[in-house]
Amino acid sequence: MRRSTVHETRVTGTHHRLQIPRRFRQTLHHHSAIALQMLKRILPQGHGFVPAARPAAAIRNRQVTARPDPIADGFDVDAGKSSRSTLTYLWTDRDARPDRSAIAARPPMSFATAPRHPVAASPIRHRWPRLALLLFALVGLAAAACGSGTSPPNAPPASRTLADGSLAPPAPPVPDGPLNDDLIADLDRAFLGDGLGIDTTGAFFRIGAAQDPRVAWLLADLMRFFPDPPTASAVVQAFEQLTDTHVPPGINWITMTNWLFAWDTPAPPGYVNWKRIPFERVEPAWAPFFDDQDADIDWRLITWGGVRIDDRPLSQVHVPCSRCIPALDDPALTDASGGAWYADAGLVFGLSVNGEARAYPKHIMEVHEMVNDTLGGRRIGIPYCTLCGSAQAYYTDQVPPGFETIELRTSGLLSRSNKVMFDFHTSSVFDTFRGVALSGPLQDQRYALEMLSVVTSTWGEWKAAYPDTTIVAQDGGIGASYPLNPLFGRDDNGPIFPIGGVDQRLPAQEPILGIETPDGQALAFPVAEARDALERGATVMLNGVHLMMAAGGLSAALADGTPIVTHQAFWFAWSQFHPQTARWSPSP
Repeated sequence: MRRSTVHETRVTGTHHRLQIPRRFRQTLHHHSAIALQMLKRILPQGHGFVPAARPAAAIRNRQVTARPDPIADGFDVDAGKSSRSTLTYLWTDRDARPDRSAIAARPPMSFATAPRHPVAASPIRHRWPRLALLLFALVGLAAAACGSGTSPPNAPPASRTLADGSLAPPAPPVPDGPLNDDLIADLDRAFLGDGLGIDTTGAFFRIGAAQDPRVAWLLADLMRFFPDPPTASAVVQAFEQLTDTHVPPGINWITMTNWLFAWDTPAPPGYVNWKRIPFERVEPAWAPFFDDQDADIDWRLITWGGVRIDDRPLSQVHVPCSRCIPALDDPALTDASGGAWYADAGLVFGLSVNGEARAYPKHIMEVHEMVNDTLGGRRIGIPYCTLCGSAQAYYTDQVPPGFETIELRTSGLLSRSNKVMFDFHTSSVFDTFRGVALSGPLQDQRYALEMLSVVTSTWGEWKAAYPDTTIVAQDGGIGASYPLNPLFGRDDNGPIFPIGGVDQRLPAQEPILGIETPDGQALAFPVAEARDALERGATVMLNGVHLMMAAGGLSAALADGTPIVTHQAFWFAWSQFHPQTARWSPSP
């Protein structure tokens, strides 16, 4: 007999017991409490796990009752197992999340990021909740009048070659104009129905027969959110019929999304109004992002990264967050001698502002992926996208009149495997790679963050170049115990999230040093080749920009010696945002 663990939930006065098979329970343990929270959010109506959408401010300020925290109460992310034989989670408010205010006083714990998890299929059966029908007035038959059926002007060009070297199938022909009324009605059934008396499987069959590949985007989006096997099968078959393809076995949503990216298929009219529904069932705090009808966001490229939003109040930024990737604000610091705990060969991201230098250990950044700090009298934000190998830094203290200093956070969303960050105060989404506000009040101000250079080096070389440097303390100032390899080689076999077609001039995950010149040229220098050339005494120059070794890393300057901002990234990420980039190659 299959062994199961009983997980108890108590929601809005109703008691439920969930029987979870051992093989699925092991997956939940390995991927921490995020998968379990997701499981609860996709159960049938009546379980109360789908909060009503609220404005961001209301979500941040609501009062909740203290509840157990999965990590603090015995869940060891690093070990991939629980110290308890049964995990118990209690919720008493439909909209509440656990209050972790009591955790700060506890002893040091194993502290690891909520892991990004691309797996898209779950053996647990579910129905869409009735609560979603409240959105009908916002979507319904009026959807055809909303959204856009064209790609934005800055969309990267399509390429059929994928990161694994395979070719996407030929792109299907795409019609123009509005969706027909029958197709709109079936999309409403699929996305708004609760499964009671509504034949959603039949709806998917009819969607597949509609001969409009634009709606394939919605099918790929839906596959990201754990559909039960019968629904998943119907969705994949509809996708295959719409696109005249055969989706191979495996993680279907990744294949489907990669093909759509590679084809650059236009989105259907009303796309965002349907897409937002499964996303907001997972995380209601994403609603402000979807609400902005003027946002300069290509919603086709947005996928879920497997974690939820970091919307912890500023008073709780030092409290662990098992459901999100938590920013580290104003970490504790030590001088160079106090950094003896970190090996000289350990990698750091080094910054220098107004004569003050600081090193941020890579393994700590892999856990937090975002730091808000003060350096050289300036307020800075440092997003680190582990998925695209890019540590960047921005000044966040120069804001339009009437705005607070920017507080950067991780949204839990991705744009072609690049993290989507936002400002906590205004819920404005930013293009993490370019620092441009894409939505919200800061977009209305046409605001862009000013970037500063990040040097990727070793701790030994950095402190030799900057003897007065500081380094983030071993526990980050929050009593954490950081594993030295928190990702466990996660990206060793290529991108784990969809990125679509790739520029074949370099391998997808080749580290490059990226530069944008004052006149707008994008330049890419393969790091290994550039370092090798410099160590041999060769000149490394492209379009008037020359590279040099600095503090164990690479820096760049214009021909007249003016320093220029640089940062490293994987080639696929840089070339996506800069498809016309020039690529330096060593002389034969």
